[in-house]
Amino acid sequence: MKRCLGPFLLLCCGMLPLGSGLSCYKCSDYTGVCENVHECTYQDSCISLSEKGGKTIRQCIRYTDCNYARLAQMFPAISDFTFRCCNSNLCNSGNTLPTATATVTVVGLLLSVGWSWI
Repeated sequence: MKRCLGPFLLLCCGMLPLGSGLSCYKCSDYTGVCENVHECTYQDSCISLSEKGGKTIRQCIRYTDCNYARLAQMFPAISDFTFRCCNSNLCNSGNTLPTATATVTVVGLLLSVGWSWI
């Protein structure tokens, strides 16, 4: 049996998983397809930033940097963009519906089902 003492109790006994950080897609392209996965070391969010010309940047980022003014400083070559930050593994893929679109779809589906019962 292992004997664990001090502040490293959880790590020593194997109760704290190593390498359990956030994973995000990492790429910069015009295709919208991204398969490169990067484990975030010091960042706590993923970002998908799309410029008006069609280029999309996906990477790890600190959530405190997820605001338009800070991103404009971080990406000075991009003048007009939209972005989405999220906090779960691989949440910055290009295959997800925006929140507003998903909500409208669900509400529409519920209304159509409810309407058919009337």
